[in-house]
Amino acid sequence: MKARLNLFTTDPDAIKAVLGLQTYVDGCGLEHALLELVKIRASQINGCAFCLDMHVRDARRHGETEQRVYLLDAWEESPVYSDRERAALAWTESLTRLSETHVPDDVYEQVRTQFSEKELVDLTVAIGVINTWNRLNAGFRTPPQLEIHAAAS
Repeated sequence: MKARLNLFTTDPDAIKAVLGLQTYVDGCGLEHALLELVKIRASQINGCAFCLDMHVRDARRHGETEQRVYLLDAWEESPVYSDRERAALAWTESLTRLSETHVPDDVYEQVRTQFSEKELVDLTVAIGVINTWNRLNAGFRTPPQLEIHAAAS
């Protein structure tokens, strides 16, 4: 796959603005592991290879288990996620699929039992940011940063 354009050189001011929002999210106080799960799940839904690659690596580097990463696409049937993570993942899916879900009340009630109002706003901003990154990177076909390994012959 060939990139359609380079986001960082084509419009650095736009990317600087998105990075500013990302910096806020990174320091908002929500658990790093939870944010990585949210980023991975939204990226799975949106089919963003660049973001999937980046956030799976980040999650693993910060101690996330392979099993939890592998089961993320089936989180509702997997017993390895906490109630707080489940609420965040349900909120992530609902907001990422906004035109399909219209953010139902039961999903809102689930997430508000696990997050304070400030945390809920921060989580929603985090979901918005990863969806922005997904649209930028998938739309412009940013290739994942693949590790090159010598092929065994």
